[in-house]
Amino acid sequence: MNIETVRVPDLGGAEEVEVIELTVAVGDSVAVEQTLLVLESEKATMELPSPVAGVVKKILVAEGDKIEREGEPLMEIEGSEESEGSEAGESGESGESGESAPAEEGEEEDAQADAKEAPPPEEEDQSAVETPSAEERDQRAAEAPPAQAARPAPPAAQDRETAEPTPGAESRPAAGGSPGAEVYAGPYVRRLARELGVDLRRVEASGPRQRILKEDVQAFVRQRLDDQAAGGGGIPSVPEVDYGRFGPVSEGELTKIGRLTAANMHRSWLNVPHVTQFDAADITELEAFRRGQAQEAEARGVKLTPVPFILKACAAALRDNPVLNRALSANGAGFVQREFFHLGMAVDTQRGLLVPVIRDVDRKGIWELAAEIAEMADKARAGKLKVNEMQGACFTVSSLGAIGGEGFTPIINTPEVGILGVSRSAVRPLWNGTEFAPRTLLPLSLSYDHRVVNGGDGGRFLTQVVALLADIRALLL
Repeated sequence: MNIETVRVPDLGGAEEVEVIELTVAVGDSVAVEQTLLVLESEKATMELPSPVAGVVKKILVAEGDKIEREGEPLMEIEGSEESEGSEAGESGESGESGESAPAEEGEEEDAQADAKEAPPPEEEDQSAVETPSAEERDQRAAEAPPAQAARPAPPAAQDRETAEPTPGAESRPAAGGSPGAEVYAGPYVRRLARELGVDLRRVEASGPRQRILKEDVQAFVRQRLDDQAAGGGGIPSVPEVDYGRFGPVSEGELTKIGRLTAANMHRSWLNVPHVTQFDAADITELEAFRRGQAQEAEARGVKLTPVPFILKACAAALRDNPVLNRALSANGAGFVQREFFHLGMAVDTQRGLLVPVIRDVDRKGIWELAAEIAEMADKARAGKLKVNEMQGACFTVSSLGAIGGEGFTPIINTPEVGILGVSRSAVRPLWNGTEFAPRTLLPLSLSYDHRVVNGGDGGRFLTQVVALLADIRALLL
């Protein structure tokens, strides 16, 4: 009996190849060009065919083995009598007599000898090598004499196993599969899938006998990224509802500003871990002082509201609590410390919410701030704000005092790390140590980015704002 050794072919420049699949076992009968095993490098996948028809005697490698040298033995095949006859027919010799083989076997043996002489495929610098396709090999096996045809080898046990679900991934079968269904993939592809967090049951296979290739995993990841970009980060969409079934309806479109605001708020809410702290400032003295300036305000032609005092208090608190005046760097590994104090002021308009920026709040007096706030609010409502007048803020104040409410949770205008929500003030009884006295309380809510600002930072900032509004003389210090 003739023993044929199957060896590693020319690696085509690859540093190493990995045995990713054994398609036969010891004792299996194989046909000429039936796939014995599959090798894979970083550049290509290569199926090695049997050079002869016979029986697998030894398998010298295991799946997952790395091989770095050409010519390494992989498997031994014991050729059948037909294979030996083929060799004799090709050489014109038979045993010691030198007589030619019987004529009726010659054509068949010559065909097998030709197959034996065919060199193993060489690996090329491309994703697929020039090897016979699975369909071609099956066709050749079907056309061979019955003695040579062998059953197709099943996929290796290690590759035909149940995929483990990816943590956080939706438990959904691959195309045509079901939860817990088997997948067919080599160790390299499985490792790649684990690194990328891909559930192989959800990947469409394109390889022979439904084997999942690395290109299939890469295509799956690309598609998921595209889907997330188009669908808002992969969050399940809200189902569409036919409201007309319940009663009369009409349809409209959001304004451009409304669409931009919605996108910005959605992005901030998805990316920023929000924390909100609540407190109330006793503005009894502040309100008394403000009302006492009515004649001065009329003479200046300026309406004096609580907003310039709130902005001034926030600027002072930002100066003393610089963490709230930072911006997280794009890579999340550092921050930018702002040394200026520009504050955004949310303005409700018919076209949507606009946020003009009041610059250098720390350097301006109350009357100057009051005049600028009124001017910017008028420009916002008239649609005359310039782009640069809505850029560069360090912190935002959103006041709903004129509308009402006892509190709300404002969404951070990222990349800022904080926003102060102001609700409607109200006179309430407050214990002064000896009795309850009527005091004007202003509800405040501070939302901050918990990646940058911790609870202590936020608490100190809000406490200082409350104290400054309770005694505006401290703003002079």
